[in-house]
Amino acid sequence: MKNLVLLILLFFTTAIVNGQDIVKLKSWEFLRSDLGGVWEGTRFAKEGSQEAVPIWGKVEVPHCYNAFDAVNPYVNYYQGPAWYRTFLDIDVSSSEKVLLHFEGVGQKAEVYIFNEKVGSHIGGYDEWWVDITDALKKYADNDYLQTNYAGKIPLLVRCDNSRDLEMIPSDLSDFNIYGGMYRPVNLVRVPRTYISDIKLSTNLNSKFNKGSLDVKVAINNDDKKDYSLTLNLLSPQGKIIQTKTLKQDAESQSFSWDVSKVELWSPASPDLYTISATLKSDSGEHAITEKTGFRAFEFIKNGPFMLNGQRLLMRGTHRHEDHAGSGAAINDETLTKEMVMMKDMGVNFIRLAHYQQSAKVLQLCDSLGILVWEEIPWCRGGLGGEIYKQQARRMLKNMITQHYNHPSVIIWGLGNENDWPGDFTYFDQDSIRTFMSELNALAHQLDNSRKTGIRRCDFCKDIVDVYSPSIWAGWYRGKFTEYKATSEKWIEDVDHFFHMEWGASHHTLRHSEDPEKGLDAIVTGRGTDERASEAAFYGGDARVSKDGDWTVTYACNLIDWHLKEQEKMPKLTGTAYWPFKDFSTPVRPENPIPYMNQKGVVERDLTRKESYYVFQSYWTEKPMAHIYGSTWPVRWGKEGEEKLVKVYSNCDKAELFLNGQSVGIKKRDSQNYPAAGLHWNLVFKPGQNELKVVAKKGKYTVNHAITFDYETRQWGAPKELDYTLKEVESGITEVEVVLKDSNGIICLDNKSWTEFEYLGDGQMLADLGTSKGSRKVQMANGRAFIRIAHLGGIGMLRVVNEELKPQLIWINKNTASH
Repeated sequence: MKNLVLLILLFFTTAIVNGQDIVKLKSWEFLRSDLGGVWEGTRFAKEGSQEAVPIWGKVEVPHCYNAFDAVNPYVNYYQGPAWYRTFLDIDVSSSEKVLLHFEGVGQKAEVYIFNEKVGSHIGGYDEWWVDITDALKKYADNDYLQTNYAGKIPLLVRCDNSRDLEMIPSDLSDFNIYGGMYRPVNLVRVPRTYISDIKLSTNLNSKFNKGSLDVKVAINNDDKKDYSLTLNLLSPQGKIIQTKTLKQDAESQSFSWDVSKVELWSPASPDLYTISATLKSDSGEHAITEKTGFRAFEFIKNGPFMLNGQRLLMRGTHRHEDHAGSGAAINDETLTKEMVMMKDMGVNFIRLAHYQQSAKVLQLCDSLGILVWEEIPWCRGGLGGEIYKQQARRMLKNMITQHYNHPSVIIWGLGNENDWPGDFTYFDQDSIRTFMSELNALAHQLDNSRKTGIRRCDFCKDIVDVYSPSIWAGWYRGKFTEYKATSEKWIEDVDHFFHMEWGASHHTLRHSEDPEKGLDAIVTGRGTDERASEAAFYGGDARVSKDGDWTVTYACNLIDWHLKEQEKMPKLTGTAYWPFKDFSTPVRPENPIPYMNQKGVVERDLTRKESYYVFQSYWTEKPMAHIYGSTWPVRWGKEGEEKLVKVYSNCDKAELFLNGQSVGIKKRDSQNYPAAGLHWNLVFKPGQNELKVVAKKGKYTVNHAITFDYETRQWGAPKELDYTLKEVESGITEVEVVLKDSNGIICLDNKSWTEFEYLGDGQMLADLGTSKGSRKVQMANGRAFIRIAHLGGIGMLRVVNEELKPQLIWINKNTASH
């Protein structure tokens, strides 16, 4: 293992290691069950022998063993032990140490070198390390390994995400408690004397033009050797502006640099300074780099948020570590795409819910200019015993220590929905308050430069610095027109208010001509908070989450109203829409896509929903225009009836064309709901219609066009299932099934369940948690989709709709027959 160069490796806090012997351990064998003992995983077995069981598969790490079963509608996702195995071929010199760096393993882990346990960890989201130097030396010349494995040394990791009431997060949480090595595992070779941590604290004067940087370097120097430590401070342009060299044998070094003409970090200009550190000793050379930024922030009491002396309205969202087809194991390319999409939507704030996320996420927030609330996974269920509390303390300490240097972080979250009981026979508010106070004190002890916060636990609202109550106007309670009044009341009720979590579930391809139909029974004036079981489809007061149609149309209206109101709330610090991306959850089996929280503005595979563009129209500067309805192929109504057309745009004015004819120019006015005044009432012709918008902002012009059919005939009950096939990628066929009545008219209001089964060459692309990748899904305006990777062969697709007899579709590339 020589000359292994790491491009980016997050080491200890967020330090980047350059030029060291480091390799990402990607190729592993995997077993999704327990072993009788570690020996079953290390003993040599000839192929076909009885000792060759259980049978291991091959996987690439990062890997999540709930990537598909988390959204399989017919099973509970697997919660239990699993094993990973690989073999190390490595010689260890006397001048080095070999470490295993785990960036995130769910949820409990044990590490073995051959048959010896060398490390363990509890907690699925913080980073941890195991020194395997001595174990590698111990087994380097082991006779058994030399005989059977040519001297290679087995490395095994046991993961376990079993349900455990004395662990956080609670299994009552509205997200999956994933299992697996779902973040990278790195083999790190360092000199025996090496840099283990760099802590950076920035300070600014009152004019925000001069600063200082406090630097504390921790050295692992077990041998008490002399060393030389050289540090450079580089400007955002990469120019060295400060240098310091220290020579001694101490295990820590602290000093300060003054920085004149500071370049400030902000969402608009996320300037980052670089600190490079090189340590030289008899055991070798170790070099790492860190980044930080200068910014100052303040929450005004009962008022707005200030960044670098100016008001900033935080425009935020949330992120779960979850993706279609991979669960919590998200590669860097996908992760980067996701974060860039957020920034392109206008996001300048994110809450990392509900746990510490990978350092790669924090790096992207730093470089993109996105402020961060990051929290520990004390979420729902109540409060356990001392083991439970110790895990919470440890995870808070690790989160703050490991992510301390990131200028994007402004709030350490201590919990979420801690007023939610259920994991224990008792629920004691006083005990929860006491422990919350302890965590709050610990957070400030570890970092007095940032704020603490919690969401939805009113009896603890006075403990933390920033509080977010439950406000779900227009979804779990009340109507969205109550949003502003509720928020303004809370602004005055707590010192520092932030509105975390708001939105509406919306089934990606489902639209409505009358999105508020059937909501007359919803009453106002009784609050807008989520209570008890109001996420359920049963019981309780009338509410949109239970009685609404889950259309994109309604969600866009709710979002539009909230964003309009936020613009005229001068004391508002900010809000965060829940969430950015649809994610899997074990507590929502009856949703239109089972086991999916569908409030995201993009699907679980990052496909944009129409709601994404509503945010863009309020939050971005780059000219854009989007006609609502790009995923709405058939609109309906009476012939000659006027229909609402909305254009979401940030441009000053827009001209709309219907079937080639201008229907007028309108000016944008954010307070003119809906669509900031860019709405028209038009009469469509029966059959196909085309809409085109031309929008202008200064010297820039943008346009967008859609086509759709207008259905004037009234449909009856479903009588037949029709289908079409389309090759969407090489070797992948998309099957669209459509419910029609006896006259062949699409049943455009149909929301019935449809299930897919496939037998044949290739496979059905299901259990992805998306509108076109689910084996069970509710119809969206009488339509449902599935995709088949047919590999050029043939197969049979069985379609079962709850209102019709099952249908069989034979698939041969692009052709099909019943």
